Amino acid sequence: MQIEQLRQRLRGLGAKPGHEQRVLIAWAQSLSLDTRRRRAEDFLPLEVRNALPALNAELDALARLKSEHPGEDGSARLLVELADGQTVESVLLPRNGLCVSTQVGCAVGCLFCMTGQDGLIRQLGSAEIVAQVALARTRRLVRRVVFMGMGEPAHNLDNVLEAIDLLGTVGGIGHKNLVFSTVGDRRVFERLPSGRIKPALALSLHTTRADLRARLLPRAQRIDPAELVELGERYARATGYPIQYQWTLLDGINDSDEELEGIARLLAGKYAMMNFIPYNSNDGLGFARPSWARASEMAGRLHQRGIVTRLRNSAGQDIDGGCGQLRARAAAMKTAR
Repeated sequence: MQIEQLRQRLRGLGAKPGHEQRVLIAWAQSLSLDTRRRRAEDFLPLEVRNALPALNAELDALARLKSEHPGEDGSARLLVELADGQTVESVLLPRNGLCVSTQVGCAVGCLFCMTGQDGLIRQLGSAEIVAQVALARTRRLVRRVVFMGMGEPAHNLDNVLEAIDLLGTVGGIGHKNLVFSTVGDRRVFERLPSGRIKPALALSLHTTRADLRARLLPRAQRIDPAELVELGERYARATGYPIQYQWTLLDGINDSDEELEGIARLLAGKYAMMNFIPYNSNDGLGFARPSWARASEMAGRLHQRGIVTRLRNSAGQDIDGGCGQLRARAAAMKTAR
């Protein structure tokens, strides 16, 4: 289901703009339509009220909790079942954050990511993306949404932007607390500035070497890392939000002193921050996490060079919950039965 289809259905039932907005607020924020001041039956048209039980059941079915896996860091990885039986992952993050998926699978095929191993299965509709937020809000407060789960948001751009527009308006999420994460696609830099909701941007860099990036991200759009940083800088200056550069640290691959020099050169004077994320090991993919001491040293040296740097653990390290692993394990168990 798309959000626009939901709007059209409500209008077809006789909903005026105010009625439509109230229903969407209740759904996206997991609130009751009844308030202390007004009950739904006092202001919603009869035809809308009569249709709500079936409509709410349909919205609930867009994203149902299949399993939950709490982490010691306060995160919780959610395996979410969609209406057609496919599954995606969402992650409840510490400090009221939520990471959502935008595709079932992924076409980029990053060598170190479990999600892309089976390729792209299908796109998520804009309502399925928002439904992950609605589901999460039944479990805890959500004030920040990052589009960093399964899938490449740039490859499902229309639906992701429609979801962002809803979340940044009736969904009650501040614009800079909506974070669009991408490996880099020129369409992103064309479309995001023109929307009424301009999300913060996270760019998955992973290396300053174009040849290595082409190997690690085999089906990402070919953009030289230096050009990608320049495109990011323009967006950062236009929106007033620093670019968050994502760098998954892979032992012996992209944790060298040469890479440190490359980062310092590319990000010097830029409105940006670097997020170092030690690899969340996936069995069979052939990559390893560097030592925490090495990761800390890298972050410290960059900070000394004037680059704002954060060293982060991927949420759910203690439950072996790298993106795509819950879905892969569930699929393996289903096959074994």
